[in-house]
Amino acid sequence: MSNPPIITLTTDFGLQDHYVSAMKAVIVGINPNARVIDISHDIPPQDIMAGAWVVRNAALLFPPETVHVVVVDPGVGTERKPVALRIENHFFVGPDNGIFSLIGEDFNYKAVTLANECFWREIRSNTFHGRDIFAPVAAHLSRGIGFDELGPALDKVITYRWAVPISDRDGIQGWIVHIDRFGNLISNIPAGLIRETIDKSNFRIYVGNTILHRIDTSFGSVHDGEPVAYIGSSNKLEIAINKGNAKEMLGVEKGAQISIFIQK
Repeated sequence: MSNPPIITLTTDFGLQDHYVSAMKAVIVGINPNARVIDISHDIPPQDIMAGAWVVRNAALLFPPETVHVVVVDPGVGTERKPVALRIENHFFVGPDNGIFSLIGEDFNYKAVTLANECFWREIRSNTFHGRDIFAPVAAHLSRGIGFDELGPALDKVITYRWAVPISDRDGIQGWIVHIDRFGNLISNIPAGLIRETIDKSNFRIYVGNTILHRIDTSFGSVHDGEPVAYIGSSNKLEIAINKGNAKEMLGVEKGAQISIFIQK
């Protein structure tokens, strides 16, 4: 027997209300064989780039032909387009508002505007396109409809870019681009840039109200309550507090600077 088609859901809806369940109900109503998997529903409300970060780090770990529904949509009901993308033999369905920025930046994609309303719910709300457009389109894709049947081709989707870290002979200047639920501070500084710029030099890392002198391998490299720098699972420099919350203890918000200075 063939494996059931997979549809993933990523939203900022949370689990208090009916929104996620309503999307799932629409999906299984169209394709009862679909396997629906939640990536996250705890994206901070209206935080498009946080959603983009989560999708970029999780989506392509699923098998080919997985359909990913991504709904962080503060512009729902406005003129922003509903779209679908095909990337690396995966499908992505959601609003054209920058939510696919990071994965679209790393991979080539083919995009269409969702204009064929026969794949939408017949009765639609202006404020719940996740249920009325994106979920049914995903379900139809999981049943094997042609990608080109969804609507006309779209040359380019809206993308936003995080600032690129700056490196010179004095070190690296970067920024905190994501803070996870543990309060770990994830920077935009990749491990490769650190190797190229710092090499074996002595250095100091400045972030928030603290200074670090080395990059360790994990949280347990320091005592409980101490700060630690390490290369995280996204291959970027991260700062954490062992068994603590770096965001709170170091006084750092998303967008804060993180600097690595080479000691001469």
